[in-house]
Amino acid sequence: MAYWTEMAPEAKGGSGMAGESRPAAPKAPAADAALRLLTFLAAQRSPVPAARASAELGLPRSTTYDLLATLVQHGYALHLPHERQYAIGPKAYEVASAYARHAPLARVGRRIVERMVDAAGESGHLGSLQGGDVLYLVEERAKNRPSLVTDIGVRLPAHLTATGRAMLAALPSAHLRTLYSAGAELAQRTEADAPRTVAQLHAQLDEARRDGVAWERGEVTDGMVSVGAAVLDQAGWPVAALSLTWDGASVTPEKAQSCAALVRRAADDMARVISGRRPG
Repeated sequence: MAYWTEMAPEAKGGSGMAGESRPAAPKAPAADAALRLLTFLAAQRSPVPAARASAELGLPRSTTYDLLATLVQHGYALHLPHERQYAIGPKAYEVASAYARHAPLARVGRRIVERMVDAAGESGHLGSLQGGDVLYLVEERAKNRPSLVTDIGVRLPAHLTATGRAMLAALPSAHLRTLYSAGAELAQRTEADAPRTVAQLHAQLDEARRDGVAWERGEVTDGMVSVGAAVLDQAGWPVAALSLTWDGASVTPEKAQSCAALVRRAADDMARVISGRRPG
């Protein structure tokens, strides 16, 4: 079921065949090159060497390295010195999240969350990743269900939440290393058995990759259970995640699995909507 329905300027005149027009030269060549480079990095599924970016974009190597250094300085790119490669940086995710807050992602997501909540009878959410945090864009509380801490605009550590773990599990290992250094001790909110080390977090992310969903049991709010699934774009990047949350004492294991399946289907539906793909 569908959940919603909803040129560069050309130069004037110039030489060439009659009726032919040429793309206008950019008025800010450096900005144009930087944005093309950033777009190129965003389209890659894994980090790439500068030489590849230079060759594919037709940029001089020296210019490519200068632009990459500037993007790294401002957080829009990451330099992986041991691999001699570059990847999209956390600031780019913040820009993407801001875009999501302002229009399509939250608007499309709200309708999908509403349908998911109606089907499950439990509260639902849509969140996006901002660095090591989840920013909640949509919350829909089910009838007769308690209020939750995950209101719109709230940020929570991604490693503690089902939405966050679902998105972290979809990130390349190089990005995870930039977010969580090997010896870091992870923050806690409750007495529940949350991951305290990066190794423990990676074990949970492996489980999420295997199952297609991520779970959180009392690690954000005592007694509450959540299941989340990532919404992936055409390049396989996690642009958002959907989740359902309920009182762990009131839901049977069978219903919990039913909620997990519902979240997976909703995430797939939303991925189709944002990518423009048709169902099937």
